[in-house]
Amino acid sequence: MGTTTHRHRFAMEIVNQSDTPFYYYDMDVLHATLDEISRLTAGFPYKIHYAVKANGNPHILSEIKRCGIGVDLVSGGEIMAALKAGFTPHDMNFSGVGKSDWEIRLGLEHEIGCFNVESVPELDIIDHLASLMDKRANIAIRVNPDIDPHTHKNITTGTAENKFGIKIKDLEHIIHRAIHLPHIHLMGLHFHIGSQITSMQPYVLLCETINRLLDHYDSQGIHFEMINVGGGLGIDYHEPDTHAIPDFEGYFGTFKQHLHLRDNQQLHFELGRAIVGQCGTLFSRVVLVKENSKKFIVLDAGMNNLIRPALYEAYHEIQNLTSRETTNEVYDVVGPVCESTDVFAHDRRLPVTHRGDLIAIRSTGAYGESMASTYNMRPLAHSLFHSSK
Repeated sequence: MGTTTHRHRFAMEIVNQSDTPFYYYDMDVLHATLDEISRLTAGFPYKIHYAVKANGNPHILSEIKRCGIGVDLVSGGEIMAALKAGFTPHDMNFSGVGKSDWEIRLGLEHEIGCFNVESVPELDIIDHLASLMDKRANIAIRVNPDIDPHTHKNITTGTAENKFGIKIKDLEHIIHRAIHLPHIHLMGLHFHIGSQITSMQPYVLLCETINRLLDHYDSQGIHFEMINVGGGLGIDYHEPDTHAIPDFEGYFGTFKQHLHLRDNQQLHFELGRAIVGQCGTLFSRVVLVKENSKKFIVLDAGMNNLIRPALYEAYHEIQNLTSRETTNEVYDVVGPVCESTDVFAHDRRLPVTHRGDLIAIRSTGAYGESMASTYNMRPLAHSLFHSSK
């Protein structure tokens, strides 16, 4: 794995040949992350799916594909991107609360591994479209377990107030309906309780909920081929170098200890941020430094390049790579977009900063490039990759 110094030295070598802003991906960090996942899941009936929504860059996808893991998809566009990257349809899960007919038909045409179904109307639509195509759709029913992961409210997905999944009290009806639909094959149950989860306690609660459900359906003679616990494992945005690889040991260990899988039952995971979050850095130049009632560092990158701070009040470590000053100042770090929310950080202590300094916004491999836009008609940032191999 490359050190911070090595990564930044490489960036300094290429920055004069590359306009800012740009995304820089340290492929050594990505490979080390994937290796750790492989090490901790070897010998267990586990299947890993990469959540493409975190970062659909074709080069990232091709590297992940080489590791033999599957993909979690939430749109027809992501299905097409995964097919183009060479992922096997059998290893594709299709999630999402509002799948369009053309997206469902695309999944059926390629006979993807599983549709994660979120409602009775969706189940009936898939059955109908499958009948028209003379197909049988593999599905898992997404359950809303009403577990609060205690993260930001905008990235919580498994509480009763969220739009996702089937309430447990309604689960019995949809399971028996799915079993009797002629063009549906019910494979299992799917769960996803949120994102950027750093405490294992919500996952312990999830395991206990799943165990109770499995006991209940065992008593009815209903066996699920697989259980899908989604993803949501967080990364350390404050110390990206100290903790370049997430706590996979605690994460997988929680399920090994607390989830009671049945014989011939596979456990699926859908990890996104945890796989790619730390390998990415957004590089930007300082356009100018100004002072009103406070001091502002104005960058050439904006919320069109990285919307997480504006959308979630998300923290990213910010580093000035070129300042030679020995003293610090307190700044708001902002972008050029004509919105008051175009702010990367408030009251951040940084070395005294000048026009032209090179700024690194860390831990942007997930939900950075993938959520970018051309708002204000600004061009998308380009991407650069580095590997020591």
